[in-house]
Amino acid sequence: MSLLSLGTFYGLAGALMLAAAVRVAIDPDHPRRATTALFWGLLGGAFAFGSLLPPRWVGYGVLVIAVVAASGGVARSRERTTSPAERVESAQRLGNRLFWPALLVPLTAVVGSLCFGRIRWHGIALVSPVNLSVTCVCIGAVLALVLGLRLTRAPARVAVVEGSRLLEALGWALILPQALAALGGLFARAGVGAVVAGLVEQALPTQHAWVVVAAYSLGMTLFTVCLGNAFAAFAVITGGIGVPLIVRAHGGNPAIMAAIGMLSGYCGTLMTPMAANFNLVPVLLLDLEDKNAVIKAQLPLALALLGFNVILMEFCVYRF
Repeated sequence: MSLLSLGTFYGLAGALMLAAAVRVAIDPDHPRRATTALFWGLLGGAFAFGSLLPPRWVGYGVLVIAVVAASGGVARSRERTTSPAERVESAQRLGNRLFWPALLVPLTAVVGSLCFGRIRWHGIALVSPVNLSVTCVCIGAVLALVLGLRLTRAPARVAVVEGSRLLEALGWALILPQALAALGGLFARAGVGAVVAGLVEQALPTQHAWVVVAAYSLGMTLFTVCLGNAFAAFAVITGGIGVPLIVRAHGGNPAIMAAIGMLSGYCGTLMTPMAANFNLVPVLLLDLEDKNAVIKAQLPLALALLGFNVILMEFCVYRF
């Protein structure tokens, strides 16, 4: 038994989305009031109450969410926030203290992962050992919110209002990572990894260890480009190429293979609009005219890093 678990923070996230749905529903000037409120209401309900609802109901809700998003039913409210002059004045007044809440999140994640799981009181753990690291990130986010409100001296309702506004700015892109990760899991369960292994063995001379390393690294990158999520690609490519060819056929080190393979997948993350949280969200938040500006800036580094990963894996995976 524990006081805090990942489900606690799913509930908080769902409450924020439900608040966004309410704000949209009562806004008479919203351009897509009904469908946008439905979108955030269903998504918030899935986060807050998904574990309590029958899976079939949640599945139907996800289908409705997808239809609403695909049909252009999700729109932003008209901007109601502080003026640029007010934001500049606030930034000058706070100075580098603005970074304190952001730095608190990784600090809490590291310290919490090392310490929080050991804290118990009368047999009750402070934090659930299940998904400990992710839960500590969530704790850090809540602490950062409290610190941010303290620094800015803003009322608590500002966090809800501005959080809802940020959610609306992100729109449907917010759910793309979760959807793509689920798609990767479906691919793995459907046996796509075995199909990939068969194609690689037919097309490439897999008796050469370096060829397998290159195929695994490039496969991680390309599947991440398609799926937008390196974790989703990892299940497919590691099951199809990494384990049967690098580990079993050539005796490679699975830990080194997995670590550098994920880095290769992250190279694909830098190259694809499917990685919405990395490459589309900054465009939306900064109102950039070129929707691919972030990808274009990252592409040279991603290609250089991919080449380095192939060389590094070839040097390490069969020697250590």
